Amino acid sequence: MNTVALQINRRAVEASAEPRTSLADFVRDKLDLTGTHLGCEHGVCGACTVLLDGVPARSCITYAAACEGADVTTIEGLDDDEVTTELRAAFTREHALQCGYCTPGMLVSARDLVLRLPDADEQRIRVGLSGNLCRCTGYVGIVRAVQSVIEARRARNIAPLADGGRTILGPAGSGRATSSSSEPLTIRQALVPASEGTAPVRIPDFTPATVLDQRFTLPHAPAQVFAKFDDIGGIASCLPGVSLTAPPRPERVKGSISVRLGPIAASFEGAARVERDPATLSGRIVGIGTDQRSHSATQGEIRYRLLPLEGGAATAVELSIGYTLTGILAQVGRPGLVRDLAKRLVAEFAANLDRHMSGASSGRAAPAEFSFWSIASDVLRARLARMFSRVIGKGGAE
Repeated sequence: MNTVALQINRRAVEASAEPRTSLADFVRDKLDLTGTHLGCEHGVCGACTVLLDGVPARSCITYAAACEGADVTTIEGLDDDEVTTELRAAFTREHALQCGYCTPGMLVSARDLVLRLPDADEQRIRVGLSGNLCRCTGYVGIVRAVQSVIEARRARNIAPLADGGRTILGPAGSGRATSSSSEPLTIRQALVPASEGTAPVRIPDFTPATVLDQRFTLPHAPAQVFAKFDDIGGIASCLPGVSLTAPPRPERVKGSISVRLGPIAASFEGAARVERDPATLSGRIVGIGTDQRSHSATQGEIRYRLLPLEGGAATAVELSIGYTLTGILAQVGRPGLVRDLAKRLVAEFAANLDRHMSGASSGRAAPAEFSFWSIASDVLRARLARMFSRVIGKGGAE
């Protein structure tokens, strides 16, 4: 058992919980806040949505222990909230609920849209609510309710809040990631260009929500590969979809990465820092970025280690890729899909790096683009192969 201390509905709370206890179970079982509903328990349906550090998040797939020091608001904590009060009235007026099971999570997500969107654009509202499923209403009343509240507030000259009032960089529930000076690090500070007259801000450390391990080999000696990794511009040219926007320095590399997966496109602009350890032939790249189109944010790190092969004539490159994604894109960033995409990106990077070290141009300037159906078919083939392997294995055992 661990003791978890956090702020829930503006009240300091401290209670014991198993490491595996979800935040949803924590607020329901420990605090009797049963307005947070459990539906799919896979982070898909949105019934369990709460606010973590002011950001809508799935409480069924968030560990309570990971929210140490965070500010949590459940639907009960929004009883006196002005926006939520208006939304409740609008939901009633527009017949936007029937059984009501999805409604608490729907209200939390709708409140975020009312705060952020500049106008009552139906398409943006539908996209913003795409992570909240309702099996009763058909969504028409829900969308009309949200539209009416946005229209009424903008008519009263209540302007939208940039990023919904979010000012702290870091994953929801992280306890607010801080810089080395222990002062909160804002998104604006972290991404502001040095040309605007401000000193470069240190890229913060963080704990990734997801970690993927990859490995590839190169027909070059480890010392040569490690030296090439010090050529930031050259490495960037080998990475699919990556481009630098300023002369690179190890303490701060500014650039962007663009990826397209079928109809889903994203272009994250941000900054990173590079760390190297010649003694162990290892290093780390830590970065942050935002996609303006979807208002999604990400933090990522790549740890690498070089191991000699074939008596030192070749090199095995071991990668550990960690990331945290928040915003709309987090709703489609399923681990299996991301893992397969990362595998393809790493394979293309390895091929480009080999060509670059052999004296040929990597020739990679366009965004990384992959076919959704190609990835889906690869995943299906892999699953069928595992299934047949298990069947054959059982047959052989008999």
